Amino acid sequence: MARMSAEERRESVVRAAMEEFGRGGYYGTSTEAIAKRVGVSQPYLFRLFPGKRAIFLAAAERCVEDTIRMFREATEGLEGEEALHAMAGAYTTAIAEQPALLMMQMQMYLAVAAAEQEGDREFGEAVRAGWMRLWDAVDLPLGTCVKDTTEFMAYGMLINCLVAMGFPREHRVWDNLDTIPFERGTGGSDA
Repeated sequence: MARMSAEERRESVVRAAMEEFGRGGYYGTSTEAIAKRVGVSQPYLFRLFPGKRAIFLAAAERCVEDTIRMFREATEGLEGEEALHAMAGAYTTAIAEQPALLMMQMQMYLAVAAAEQEGDREFGEAVRAGWMRLWDAVDLPLGTCVKDTTEFMAYGMLINCLVAMGFPREHRVWDNLDTIPFERGTGGSDA
């Protein structure tokens, strides 16, 4: 079996970190657990990343970039309501098939809140910058309409919460969530 390059090993650490941080959060996840999942020693882990914070931020960046890539692929050649429904379908499928994606997103928000309570704004700035790239990736196919993008993101957060709390699809809280409330806003390109 061929040895992995440092870049391949780094990628495996980021993927493992998404799983571990998604399950245990920033403060509840040890670098030892990440190293064990990847099959490397902690000293080797710290040759790839300067510390736990860097690993978390790399995992957060990957989570955001994976979501952006998913939205871009879903909306290729589409705009407006067609793009909205394509993104919604892709996201719903992704969080059902890749629960680590959803859980990492939720942990990102919690980690930012905790860091900022301790006075660490730099940590939050890094995560917020990624979130703004995600916002823009949604906003553009929807015609750069703040109202439409806000509704889409709000609906997505509701779905995140329901899935993270384990509400089964048959539960009444899912009633009427099969379609996204969507009316063309007045701030888009067709205003």
